[in-house]
This record gives sequence, C-alpha cells and structure tokens, in this order.
Amino acid sequence: MKTICLYFEIHQIIHLKRYRFFEIGSDHYYYDDFANEQGINEIAERSYIPALNTLIQMAKENEGAFKVALSISGVALEQLEIYAPAVIELLHELNNTGCCEFLCEPYSHGLSSLANEDCFKEEVGRMRKKIKDYFGQEPKVFRNSSLIYNNEIGGMVANMGFKGMLIEGAKHVLGWKSPHYLYHCVENPNLKLLMRDFKLSDDISLRFSNSDWSEYPLFADKYIGWIDSMPESEQVINIFMELSALGYFQPLSSNILDFIKALPVCAKQKGITFSTPTEIVTKLKSVDGMDVPYPMSWVDEERDISPWLGNVMQREAFNKLYSVAERVYLCDDKRIKQDWDYLQASNNFRFMTTKETGVAFNRGIYDSPFDAFTNYMNILGDFIKRVNSLYPVDMENEELGSLLTTIKNQGAELVQLNAEVSKLQKKLADAEKKLAKEAKPAPKKTASTTAKKTTKTTATKKSSEKSED
Repeated sequence: MKTICLYFEIHQIIHLKRYRFFEIGSDHYYYDDFANEQGINEIAERSYIPALNTLIQMAKENEGAFKVALSISGVALEQLEIYAPAVIELLHELNNTGCCEFLCEPYSHGLSSLANEDCFKEEVGRMRKKIKDYFGQEPKVFRNSSLIYNNEIGGMVANMGFKGMLIEGAKHVLGWKSPHYLYHCVENPNLKLLMRDFKLSDDISLRFSNSDWSEYPLFADKYIGWIDSMPESEQVINIFMELSALGYFQPLSSNILDFIKALPVCAKQKGITFSTPTEIVTKLKSVDGMDVPYPMSWVDEERDISPWLGNVMQREAFNKLYSVAERVYLCDDKRIKQDWDYLQASNNFRFMTTKETGVAFNRGIYDSPFDAFTNYMNILGDFIKRVNSLYPVDMENEELGSLLTTIKNQGAELVQLNAEVSKLQKKLADAEKKLAKEAKPAPKKTASTTAKKTTKTTATKKSSEKSED
C-alpha cells in the first residue's frame, strides 16, 4: 500500500543591518529589527496562519487519516515568540490533534554539520530539548538545514540517537534507483533515509501557480493519480517543502490551500494513506544503503552545497566564522551564543552567491554578493573581537579547552569540599549540643521538697507499724 509522507519546514531569515567598518569595536548589535518584524508578520499573515489553520482542519476532518510532519529552526521560534505568537498557538493546536510529528534540525539553520562536529551536536541537542519543552515530543527523525547530507553527516546523526533522516532524492546520487523506497546510511545502517521526490514536491512549491506550466491548472485528483500510477512496489512518496510555499510563494489566490485540503480525500479514494516519518522508519525495512560521499542539498539544479560555499567569498566568510567555533562552544556568554546562532544561519552565505540560478533571488538590503560579503565580514570582525576578548588571543583552542576544563574541575571540587565542610560543621554542632546536655547539673533540692519527702517517709513507717500490731 502506498503512503505519502508530507513534510513542511519553517525557518525565518534574521536580517542583518548595515554595518560599517568604523563601527567595529563600538557597536555590538547587528540586526535590523524593523525588517525582521515586518518580514515575519508578512509571512505569518500570508502563509503560516492560513496554512496551519488548513492543516488543523484537515487533521480534524479526516479523523486520523491525515498526518503531517513539521520542523522549525530555533531562530525561527525565537522570532515567532517575539513578533507572531499567534503562529505558536496554532502549532500547539496542530500538535494537540495528534496528527503532527515535529522533527529536529540545527538550532541556527546553519552549516555547522560541514564545519565542526561539536558545535553541530550542541545546537542539535538544544533544538531537541526545545521541541520537547514546547510540544512534549522527543524527536526521533532529523532533517539538516536545506537537507544537506553526506555519509559522514549521517554517521553523526545516527550517533546522536536519531532513527531516521530526511534527505534529497538527487539524481546524481540515486542513479537508476527510485526515491520511493526506504534506504539507510552506509556508515550506520540504524539510520533510515527518506528521500524527497523533488518533482512532486516542486510541482506544488514552485510550479503550482505558473500558468505557463504544461500541467496547469493542477488539481488534487490528477496529482494523486500520478502517485497511484506508480509501480505497486514503490510504497513511500516523500513530499517535502517549506511551509511558506503555501500562501507566500504560491499565493492564496491560486487556491493552493484548497488543493492541499483535497489531497487526503482523493488519496483515500485510491487507497493511499498518509504517514509520519517515524511511522515509516519503524514499520518499513530498508531496501539498500545510500552512498553519498559528497554533500548534497535540496537547492538549485546541482543539488549540492555551492549555493553557500561555491565561491571564494563564501568560503572565506565560512572559514573565518568557524575559526572561533571552539571558543564560542566553550564560552557561557548568552549574547555571544545568540549572535553565534544568528551569524551561522545559512542565508548569510546564500546572499553572497554569484551563481545564476534562473530563479528570482531576493538579497534583501544588499545590492550584490560583494556587498553582502563586505557587510557580513564587518559584523564578523566585531564578533570575533568580542570572542577573543573573553580569552587570550595567543592561546590555542586545545590549550584553552584544557585550561577551562581545569577551572571547571576545580570549581566542582570546591563545591564538593564546601558540601563536606557544611556536613562536618553540622556534625560538630550536634556533638556540642549533646555534650552540653550531658554536662548539665541536676536540679538543687529545696527545703519544701525535702520536708514533703520526710513527711511522706514518716507516714509510710507508721502505716507499716500499725499493720504489724
């Protein structure tokens, strides 16, 4: 029986402000709050709120037959908390239907999986905890930023305890194989891989409202018919996209939400079900390992990492940022940590791309990739200066880590010694109380007390003499 795995991603760009070279060292706030508020409110009104309301309605009307998966970056959740709490409320309502699974992803929606394993694990752990605290779900399936994946990343994700991972069904990786099966990581077969059907996904997210498209207009019955016509052995159809595709990239006027709402009805008529990623990775068996020696993603025709690291500027910014990764990982400064999350976000590097994709690309405040690079490097210069001010610049990361570990151990030892001192002080106080009690003199006998005892003794003697007579 065929099943559809429908997944949506929520991520929000953190807009950086214009930051000049002469501001380095004096201005430590890097963000355009007006653009951030305006951007998230616009996408919430046009996409997130109507789309989530539709998914909630679908879950209730189909009585458990419809299921969906979502993942949210940590930086997006922070922005939603500040500017669009109504979206958070709808996410909780969708969660309460029992038809939604929340996946885990890097907190920053960044590229740490390509740079530093410790930082990658740390931010995934934070995101895992945030999902647990927010929605009461322990994520069992992972999706990396923009579905970036290779064998090494799969091994790291498996070691973190995840059972499954969402990846791109790229042609150069699949070859003659179909994305409609369950595969596994070659480094660790315990990690199951769900591969995105990019054609079916892009038919909705990219082409739905395009009147020049040969399949326009697309209706739900036709779309489900394509899935039903696939070979019977191809059981898993993974349709992955950004939630903003519903209402933002594909406008509400195109009836995109009516199309989505009709999918479960048409699928039921064909005997096609909906499943969450966890249901698929636990119920189905992998048919083969998927060997991905080089990183791939779901962006552009090449499906690689060139949108973020394809030119010299991007690689220079990337290497400069992660040159202080160990120091940021070791520090406890909350402002540094938050700036680290925001500066890692992949869109910062995407703005620097010089690739011609053939698709309209909005660079925000930047006039060119060179403009984006200059602004980012100015901010990065100030950020690195702040990080270096916390620790000696001439100290190597390993030496610094060893020193901080020693300080941490000494702190723990002091806490333990203080606890032992407190116990000994309590024992000493108890012993002193006991000694004081034992050394306390007996109460002195008063004259009245002695007279009473004498009288009582005399009366007793007289009584005994009478009884003898």
